[in-house]
Amino acid sequence: MASGGSSRMGYMLISVVVVLVVLATTHTWNPWPKLWSWFNTSQPIAAGVARWQSTIGGSPQSVTIAGDAVIVEYRTSIEAYGLTAGVQLWKSDADWASVAGDGSDAVVVTGRLLTKGYQVLDPRSGIVRRADTEASAVWTYRTGILDLRCGKGSDCELTAWDTRGNVRWRISTGGIGFVLDAANPDLPDTNPMTANGIDDDVAGPRQMPALLGLPNDGKVRIIDTASGRLVQTAEPTAGQRVAVAGGRVLTVTATAGDGTCYFGVVATDPPRAGTVWSRDGLNLRTASNGSGCKQDRDPAGGEDVVLGVDPVGRQELIAAHDGRVLWHGAKGEEVQAVNDSYAVVRNADKTTLRGLSLARGSTTWTRTISSGGSAALTPDAVVIVTTKPGRIAAVSPSSGKLLAEVRTNAKIFATGPAGMIAVDGRDMAYLPFA
Repeated sequence: MASGGSSRMGYMLISVVVVLVVLATTHTWNPWPKLWSWFNTSQPIAAGVARWQSTIGGSPQSVTIAGDAVIVEYRTSIEAYGLTAGVQLWKSDADWASVAGDGSDAVVVTGRLLTKGYQVLDPRSGIVRRADTEASAVWTYRTGILDLRCGKGSDCELTAWDTRGNVRWRISTGGIGFVLDAANPDLPDTNPMTANGIDDDVAGPRQMPALLGLPNDGKVRIIDTASGRLVQTAEPTAGQRVAVAGGRVLTVTATAGDGTCYFGVVATDPPRAGTVWSRDGLNLRTASNGSGCKQDRDPAGGEDVVLGVDPVGRQELIAAHDGRVLWHGAKGEEVQAVNDSYAVVRNADKTTLRGLSLARGSTTWTRTISSGGSAALTPDAVVIVTTKPGRIAAVSPSSGKLLAEVRTNAKIFATGPAGMIAVDGRDMAYLPFA
């Protein structure tokens, strides 16, 4: 009997679906949009806190605040929303997008994969301000744009632009080849630290570094970005890795012995000869565990600060410019986030975060967190995420003043001077700072 009842119920459901399909296809009545709308009803990301919440076109690759617009990048398109009310401003097809500049000077740089050239768009209107048809790679910074174009024979040229479209300088780099393409290809510099529940690019575009390293076939061509000069071609040997930070070229040497890796760091200031500073026993964590001392990643840190580990396993922050120890941690303390001005450190029992002013060398604030909490540093705020229950807080990097706090499981994608962008599924919300 139970089996027969189940069969009749199945036939009835099939009949209902068939009737609905017929009604929809004959334009008599189409229930699907209302049904989909019912299933897709949005829940508030931060009720009572968010200034606005909008439904976006899908899962974003990145979200960046550009002046008074919010730029949302998808796999094959980009959208812009107004920061004031969350209303869509424009939409465009593109395989990648990145923001350069800051505030009213911000622009959106877009392009296609496997296609030379790019466009520079106005964030508010989407109007093309400048178009290029030759560049293969583009780097976007808070203080400008760099592009690389290579002609026949791999003879390449690097050009620096301001965000208004003026050329600052142009230099021949020699043969770089076509290994660098699209937006912000990886360079031998420092990697920003990441955190769970926070997008890797939450801080927005970085400052253009004083020195830039262009990798090519085991060599690194060092460019002075102020003058537009090729100042050195570094050639690391086996067991060495080059990273450019703080206007210095750091050569990290890893040597295997006694079942472990021995590290040394030498900093130089091209084109000058000689060593600016050096440290034996400083591990910048450029080799992965179990890699046999093979260095396969860049140091973590800011533009001028690198995170290292001393010979007894305690973390320390080093000024890449002159080698000063800015902070030396106690046993078990871990740096959660760092930039050139501040650091966020978690204590050994993982219950407290504290903010450090690297200029003063002192603690400026402390905050209790639950286990599993993580943090990211941006120019405008320290974003702190905890789980069970999900909670997001933003505090001032200098004082620890609470800027915003909300219970949500949304992911923070971007911060600006006055608030941050949270995304949950296809919903995006703006959480203003107090």
